[in-house]
Amino acid sequence: MAELADAFIALPGGFGTFEELFEVITWAQLGFHQKNIGLLNVDGYFDPLVTLVDHAIQSGFIKPAHRDLIFAERDSTTLLDKLQTHRLPPVRRWLGPEEI
Repeated sequence: MAELADAFIALPGGFGTFEELFEVITWAQLGFHQKNIGLLNVDGYFDPLVTLVDHAIQSGFIKPAHRDLIFAERDSTTLLDKLQTHRLPPVRRWLGPEEI
């Protein structure tokens, strides 16, 4: 299914949604795909997740450039528009020890 997708959208959900979302984020981070990943942030549902990602960046666990692997929009029309125009940051599939 992921191979056939043009992009990925996560809607509010539970553990299964989080698992699938982080799988496609990880695949993008590793360079397995170059497809946009958007969150439909209904009533701010994903605000804590976005805050967690920003915290992980500030703590040095996620590269700042990888912040643009995902984005959240509260409005479905805005989300769909951004899915068409957003460009993922360039990623290198394999990192040397000095880059980890």
